[in-house]
Amino acid sequence: MSVVLIVEDELLELEFLKSIAAEELLPEDKLITCESGVQAVKLAKQYRPDVIVMDILIPEMDGLQALQEIKKFLPQVCVMILSACSEFSYAQKAIRLRVLEYMLKPVKPSVFKQAFRELLAAAAEVSKINDEEEIEEEKSDQIYLIEKSLNYIHDNFKQKLPLQLVSSKVFLNPQYFSRIFKKEVGVSYIDYVNKLKIEYACKLLETTDYPAYRISSECGFTDPSYFNRVFVQQMKMTPKAYRRKFLCDSDDKS
Repeated sequence: MSVVLIVEDELLELEFLKSIAAEELLPEDKLITCESGVQAVKLAKQYRPDVIVMDILIPEMDGLQALQEIKKFLPQVCVMILSACSEFSYAQKAIRLRVLEYMLKPVKPSVFKQAFRELLAAAAEVSKINDEEEIEEEKSDQIYLIEKSLNYIHDNFKQKLPLQLVSSKVFLNPQYFSRIFKKEVGVSYIDYVNKLKIEYACKLLETTDYPAYRISSECGFTDPSYFNRVFVQQMKMTPKAYRRKFLCDSDDKS
């Protein structure tokens, strides 16, 4: 949806501009108008237009002053200046404010229509670029938060580590965190954590004589039977069979 603001204090001129602009807009687009510079700044803050058509000699605050204020919070807004003034100083200031079109009144309908179309096209391109930048920024933020969560997981996987706890550490909703974790890491959160736990369990089976229930506890499992199921799922053998195989392999090597 495009939002267009027309600022013109002459009623006939305003109606002329509105009628042509309306022909180029889609039903979902919004067209708003006002007659003074102060109103223009207020409406720009409220509606954040993509396109502004601005007269210069308007009440309360001239068009260029109003535009200077608007550019502070809408720096990329696409602007057309329409003015009966041909003074070069106005044009200079308009250039500094990055006005896309500067047209002298009276302007022919066909000329205004073409310029307005180009303004809409420029605004659409700006919107597209902004959307792409927002997507890239969001993706960058996601990657940063996942990396932060991975660091936390690697530091704490030996204890009970529910998804809700880790998602809270990166200030994300658990469901959203779970979704982007799988997207960025390639496996589900629980599978990733369990893989770390089972890798550690294997090291303990190789280097200690701890019974399976203690190794289960050392790896952060609260239920030894669940630990056994996860171990078998990943290693295709029980913890006891893994230790026996490791000891046999070690004896063969020696």
